[in-house]
Amino acid sequence: MDGVSKIGREQEKVLVDRAQGGDKDALRTLVDLHKDRLFAFIWRMVRDHHEAEDVCQEAFLKAFGSLDTFSSEYRFSTWLFTIAYRVCLNRMRRKKVFVGNVDLSTAADSAGASSMQTAESEEAGHVRSVIWSAVDQLSPPQRATVLLFYRNDFGCHEIARVLQLPVATVKSHLHRARARLKELLEGAWDTESQTLRNFSHRAG
Repeated sequence: MDGVSKIGREQEKVLVDRAQGGDKDALRTLVDLHKDRLFAFIWRMVRDHHEAEDVCQEAFLKAFGSLDTFSSEYRFSTWLFTIAYRVCLNRMRRKKVFVGNVDLSTAADSAGASSMQTAESEEAGHVRSVIWSAVDQLSPPQRATVLLFYRNDFGCHEIARVLQLPVATVKSHLHRARARLKELLEGAWDTESQTLRNFSHRAG
């Protein structure tokens, strides 16, 4: 269970109110509650561990530096992910790198992911690698939509807030991302099947 699910919205609001009043313990608690999910989201966007750490730190600094502008109309996590997404896009645009090549079977999802991956079979790890390699090939907004929807349980309205897009556009991104992933994954499995058939031919 992640930190966010351990507290309700009212408890989160109390923490934010205390943080806005200069309570450093409240700030540290907010960091602890959100750091794992935020880092996992950022890492999947930028595909570089050190870059993800920098972006995560920058996102928290920007959030706490402008905490007086936070509106309790929204969840703190939605506001934080909005800031992190902007930082990600700025970094990616500066580098002009939108897709990275990463072996996702060895990539950490969060603090406890390594122990889970150790227990996985090689086959399961390979399937995950193929899936996340396909996710890598989506456009940044589509990738962010998929990550927020499937990995962070954000609804379309929350995603629209994070990406600063109309809800209809978010739904369109989700629909197109699903279609694109289906196409990419079908292609990946066809390629692998052909490779195996060729190997069997040569071996026989």
